Amino acid sequence: MYQDIKVERSGAVVIIVLSRPHRLNALTTRMLAEVEHAVLAAVEERARAILLTGEGQFFSVGTDMEPDGDAYTGLTDDLGAVLEQRANPLMKLLADLPMPLVCSVNGPAIGAAVGLALMGDLLVMGQRSYLQLAQVGVGLVPDTGATWLVARSMGRARAMQMALFGERLGANEAKAAGIAASVMPDSFVRSEALALASRLAEGPTRAMGAIRRQINYAMDHDLADVLAFEAEQQRACGRTQDFAAARAALGSRKRTLFIGQ
Repeated sequence: MYQDIKVERSGAVVIIVLSRPHRLNALTTRMLAEVEHAVLAAVEERARAILLTGEGQFFSVGTDMEPDGDAYTGLTDDLGAVLEQRANPLMKLLADLPMPLVCSVNGPAIGAAVGLALMGDLLVMGQRSYLQLAQVGVGLVPDTGATWLVARSMGRARAMQMALFGERLGANEAKAAGIAASVMPDSFVRSEALALASRLAEGPTRAMGAIRRQINYAMDHDLADVLAFEAEQQRACGRTQDFAAARAALGSRKRTLFIGQ
């Protein structure tokens, strides 16, 4: 069904794999479209969590700058149009997911791939992996939301340094900065990420989707707005089957079985 990605299922977790290893998983418009389709399918099929990773020894080297048959990114003088039509809708879709998203950075994530990696609620990185805003090296600017994501995560000064010099942020530094949830030996990155995604999938994923929206909202609004948004989210979660089940289980020793509804 797909040409540039692979989709697998492990229980309630959908695994989306960037799969152009011959091009180090370089991003094309077709690949982005396929990721978007796979994500929408996961939502439709009521998956409880999504794991995003890359095939081989790279997460992705970013946008493919060279022709590659019908997978060519369609780069023109209007690079903004490519972002507006394909990359930005995918990033917004990921930001608004009603379920947790775990990213397994199994190798370098460069350029546009940095934004994809940082969209994960939990980021698991291999010891040899790194994040690099490399666009300045070809006279371009960071995209796929990386400007916002890095600056919000690490502050203006560090974001400037990474973007202006195209510096690499190693896995251990990313963990120290609070960006990566964990750093694992390269051969264990995917299994650790899947374990985390599976654990999340067993929880009240509807509430988790609300938590994702709530934290993103809090990053751009003042306290009064956040308090109002929290009340709105809590009202919705208080009417879910998961909360009813948890409330019914209070006082008993039975484990609440959440269904994500």
